[in-house]
Formats: sequence, structure tokens, C-alpha cells
Amino acid sequence: MDLKVAGKCALIGASGQGLGLACAQRLAMEGCNVAMCDFNEEVLNRGFETVVSANPDVVVKKYVTDLSRGEQISAMVEELTSEIGPVDILVTNSGGPPPGTFDSATDEKWYHAYDLTFLSATRLIRLVLPGMKERKWGRIINLTSRTLREPIPNLIISNAVRLAVAGMAKTLAGEVAGDGVTVNNVGPGPTRTDRTIQIALANAERQGIGLDQEIAAANARIPRGRMAAPEEIADTVGFLASDLARHITGQSLIVDGGETRAL
Repeated sequence: MDLKVAGKCALIGASGQGLGLACAQRLAMEGCNVAMCDFNEEVLNRGFETVVSANPDVVVKKYVTDLSRGEQISAMVEELTSEIGPVDILVTNSGGPPPGTFDSATDEKWYHAYDLTFLSATRLIRLVLPGMKERKWGRIINLTSRTLREPIPNLIISNAVRLAVAGMAKTLAGEVAGDGVTVNNVGPGPTRTDRTIQIALANAERQGIGLDQEIAAANARIPRGRMAAPEEIADTVGFLASDLARHITGQSLIVDGGETRAL
């Protein structure tokens, strides 16, 4: 199926590994020119080679960027615009806040999560949105979590801050719909990434069980019987980024194999 995005410029946050990398690969395979970023240069370099291999015919650029720093985000967008062109597809992504309960959530952790998860998304959108509106075409997709529908125990900071992103996105979607710009959220359930292992390990320690036991229990809670592969989340992002999804906006699509019980 032709998603009709070949030649578009896509910027994917935190794309050196995990879900961000899978999204960068997917969009490169569809013919998008891709801008990747990560704060870890070694991780970014490895991810960059993977995306280049996915489609040698597109332009792929990499930028070492700490998404919790506004000045670094601004510098990255300015540089990539001059090197690749204005951003048509933005996938906001920054990893997630650390696991923990309310008692462990210090002011420092709350502030950092706000900067990294919420402000990184709003800053990126603020920089690329004017051009999208001018061209009357744009896709903004926020990688969030299934916590938009159902809070997850031991993830109190993530549960709270991701809802802020969703609230911002829902309001923004109504403001820019007439400009040809869509704004949606993708909320992955458990997915085979380092982040999922981190969360599973924290849950296992909290319950006094082994990591393998916790992962088996997590799989058992999913009606499809397994965690998602990163590529399955990226396929969803690819569709929402396409011209085929032009009438879908203001939505939060949960991709979790049926785990979330909320309507």
C-alpha cells in the first residue's frame, strides 16, 4: 500500500533505539527523508546505520540532542531544516519517566519528567507547526502510552505527565484541523524494548519475584498472548503519518494487543 509520503521530511524524537528507531525505519522505508536525534551519540550512530540500510535512497541525518533542553531542540530544528528541508511529519518521543510510587516522586523527578516528556513535545511542535500550516499539510504524532486509558501501577509520574501531552494534543488538533494538519497520539502497551525491561525489573523487585516471572505475567495479561514488536507500533505511526489518514485527528490510538480494559 502506498502511504503517499515519499519525499516528505520526518523528524523522530529519541530515535537511536526502541520505538523511535522503529518509526524512523518505517518512514524511511516509505520514502521519507528522516531526521534522527538522541542524547547518546553512540546509540544514535548505531540507529543511524540501521535506518540508512532500510532505504539507501533517502536522506537520513542524525543530531545529538538532549530533548529536555529547549536550546538544543531549537538548534537541531534549525540545522535539519537547512540540510533536509522543513518538517512535514513530526513524531514526538522521549522515552519515559522512571518507575516509582508517589513517595519516590521527588520534585526533581517531576520537573525532569515535565521537561523531557511534555515540554519536549510542545517545543518541537511549536517549531515545526508554522511551516505545516503554511504548506497546508502536516502530521504530528505523539508516542505516549496506554496509560492514557488506564493508569499503570508503579508509574505515577508517567501516568500524570503523559495525560498532559494528550490534553495539549487534543486541544491543538481542533485548532489546526482546518490547516491540513492532523494531531494524534499512539499509546503502546508492553513492547519489546529496553524501557519495558526497565519497568518489568522494577515491578519484579517490588513484588519480590524474578524478571522472567514478571515478563510471563505481563504476556498473560495481553489477550494476544505476547508483547508487541517495535515494528508493530511503527506500522501504526506510519499509517497515521500517511495521506490515507488525513481525516483522523485528535485521537489516541492504543496499540496493546487488547490489554487495556477501559473503553
